[in-house]
Amino acid sequence: MPLDHNDQLTVLRDILSEHQLDCCGTVSECEQIERLVKSLLANSEVNAHVKQILPNIYAYGQGGKYSADLSAHISAHQSQLADWVNELS
Repeated sequence: MPLDHNDQLTVLRDILSEHQLDCCGTVSECEQIERLVKSLLANSEVNAHVKQILPNIYAYGQGGKYSADLSAHISAHQSQLADWVNELS
């Protein structure tokens, strides 16, 4: 069963929140962030404000996927993670 855009936003928010709270994550979570963002950007039902922040979240996921030290990547983005979680709520 495919997720609708609200479910996708919830999953995205949950992953970002976990990264913020735990200061750690996995490459597969970063890949999931990329997939969710691509799907949300292509969906016409997604709020325009949300669409404005999605490219930054995509870049975060992509940076994490290719980072030699994922924990350091996540730590370096703590304030942005908090902002994104709030804006997606």
